[in-house]
Amino acid sequence: MIKTVNIYDNPVLGVFATCTEDVAIVPIGTAGKAIDLLAEQLDVKVVSTLINGSIVVGSLSKGNSNGFLISRNANVSDLKDVEVPVEVLPDMLTAVGNVILANDTAALVHPEMTDSSIEVISRVLGVDVHRGTIAGLGTVGMAGVATNRGLLVHPMVTPDELSVLEDVFALPIEVGTTNYGSQAVGSGLLANSKGYVAGSNTTGHELGRVEDALFFA
Repeated sequence: MIKTVNIYDNPVLGVFATCTEDVAIVPIGTAGKAIDLLAEQLDVKVVSTLINGSIVVGSLSKGNSNGFLISRNANVSDLKDVEVPVEVLPDMLTAVGNVILANDTAALVHPEMTDSSIEVISRVLGVDVHRGTIAGLGTVGMAGVATNRGLLVHPMVTPDELSVLEDVFALPIEVGTTNYGSQAVGSGLLANSKGYVAGSNTTGHELGRVEDALFFA
């Protein structure tokens, strides 16, 4: 069964797309075969759109079952088809998808995220929000993937960061890579509690780690 795909001929799926339990957001122009694969493997509705005119919708949005956040200068109408509340995050850290790691119960965000933005994230996503890093990186949305079943994170995560992640998400955590050694696992993987899809350069060994971490094995 095919578990890998490209978007715009590029394996960094998390830059171009994002997903929740119910929906996947992809850029306009995504190939029909890719859309069909995401719909099947993730068991979601697939919405094609641009955010602020850009195709990097994975970097410019982040959501869960309760709501979606989009970056400054974008318009909530960009996600009019997601069927949950959508709000613009007012933070200067404009790549929302890169700086928020979230599932349906918790979120870890960039250490420089403002208090006002954290309040918005908490309200829209309906989760407890904590500041932190993964492998020393504030771009926690690219350094990890969180579902409601488990987390896969950057292999250079520190023991202290793992302890924080365990406290925040209260889920099992594994380390791994995607796309033939990319440590930014969030850039190469879309996953929810029902399934996953990885970038086309991801090896069989890496897919095995994903399945172990997110309980698909």
